Amino acid sequence: MSTDSITLSRMRFHSCHGALPEEKTRPQPWEVTVTLELPLDEAGRTDDLEKTIDYRRIHEAARAVMEGPPVNLVETLACRIAEDLLRAFAQVRAVSVDVTKLKPPVDFDFDGLKARVRRERK
Repeated sequence: MSTDSITLSRMRFHSCHGALPEEKTRPQPWEVTVTLELPLDEAGRTDDLEKTIDYRRIHEAARAVMEGPPVNLVETLACRIAEDLLRAFAQVRAVSVDVTKLKPPVDFDFDGLKARVRRERK
């Protein structure tokens, strides 16, 4: 089994998610990194976009969740993106998603809250 993958790193969004009421109305900065595990040998041999996944479609899937209806948890966003990507792309064997809330409304300084999930095709 191949260990090939495609990663879109640190896609940026401004979205309204969080447990506090003001977070659902005030956009905040987010980053999403997605890694799709799939065979890439044929795409590499043929140089044919049809033999892989157009990364614009990966971004569209992440964007639909990130710019969709507000949710409370970073974990929910990561799970939804992972599930949507597995549904959308039959050739994907597994997907890892990192969702980072860059500026949580807390009274201490840190680089953000990250939830990471990995889902495999069953």
